[in-house]
Amino acid sequence: MRCILKNAKVFSQGVFHLADVFLSDGKIVSIGNGVSRSDDTITIDISNMVLFPGFVDVHVHLREPGFSYKETIRTGTLAAAHGGFAHVAAMPNLNPVPDCVDALNLQRALIEKDALVHVHPYGAITVGEKGEQLTDLAGMAQNVIAFSDDGRGVQSESMMRQAMAECRRLGKILAAHCEDNSLLRGGYIHDGAYARAHGHRGICSESEWGQIARDVKLAEETGCAYHVCHVSTKESVEVIRAAKRRGVNVTCETAPHYLAFTQDDLQEDGRFKMNPPLRDQADQDALIEGLLDGTIDMLVTDHAPHSHEEKAKGLEKSAMGVVGLEMSFAASYTHLVKKGILPLEKLVELMHTSPMRRFGCGTEIAVGQPADLTVFDLNETYTVDPETFLTMGRATPFTGTQLTGACKLTMIGGEIVWKEDTL
Repeated sequence: MRCILKNAKVFSQGVFHLADVFLSDGKIVSIGNGVSRSDDTITIDISNMVLFPGFVDVHVHLREPGFSYKETIRTGTLAAAHGGFAHVAAMPNLNPVPDCVDALNLQRALIEKDALVHVHPYGAITVGEKGEQLTDLAGMAQNVIAFSDDGRGVQSESMMRQAMAECRRLGKILAAHCEDNSLLRGGYIHDGAYARAHGHRGICSESEWGQIARDVKLAEETGCAYHVCHVSTKESVEVIRAAKRRGVNVTCETAPHYLAFTQDDLQEDGRFKMNPPLRDQADQDALIEGLLDGTIDMLVTDHAPHSHEEKAKGLEKSAMGVVGLEMSFAASYTHLVKKGILPLEKLVELMHTSPMRRFGCGTEIAVGQPADLTVFDLNETYTVDPETFLTMGRATPFTGTQLTGACKLTMIGGEIVWKEDTL
């Protein structure tokens, strides 16, 4: 398809400028003014909108194979396109777990058949994510973006050391869900004022930061490229900040819900339950400081859909996990950029450039690059209604809140995979 995106406010090379963008054969052919068109060229006028490179989310649960009643690769990647994402990395807590070449190939075949955006699978660190035996890391390395036992922390220090040494040898990132099971004590929300006031069992912050402290020492020892998933506590930020100062090869992520909500916003509703949980205001302040000083490298959604029944059992009994692909940018733009906390350019770095560079997936808006693009109206405000979502999941703490920034169009290789009817 030949296409001109006309009157675009283009984000390219870290800055915005007005231009027409000409696409042909799936790539960006030119960026400039007065691009000539031929009869077979489609023109899409995106005046007063912003053209971004397709966003990159390195922490998504697509639930297939094994849990297609929660989400499918088709519905999950459609939701990703609706949120402006061109690349997503699929976590390995599936059935079967991608812990060997055969299981990984089953997942890859589903991705090849049904994905609407680029999907990069993770391989599991341990067999069945049970923490007892290393997977065939070498056999899977060529076809995974990184290795993770997401959903579970690797409890054994010696097992984590072995995994890091092998990942270092293979040149692969190890992405860790950090959670010390010995400190959980049946907890399911943050161990803070809300838990005490309402008789809930709490998850202490040390269950997260203690394992991060262990792991950064192992990463320093082994030279492994180490990535910390969904950071939520102030101590975690400080541990990672100190490790970076020492030169440890560590990056980390957080998610918009930790930046928009705290335990003070909790309600007796499963849509407020995720792992790690919403923490204190001091933790949120530390996360924002970490974004500003570069300690926290990227934003992810940790998009984790569940069925209505699994999320309708209150804080104690509901499954952990919320959806986020379709409002991640809007939530971050509303709560960070519009409030003057972050410049828009920094948000694009967090949602595109930093994960692209660390994980090696994604493209810039530049001549010759694949036309993996997304268009947003930064003036449109809407109220979050989960019944309009394209994901099968409905649980989000953002339900009923007002957000600004609506995705109008997403292209993969120059082909439209999501477009609002009004555009």
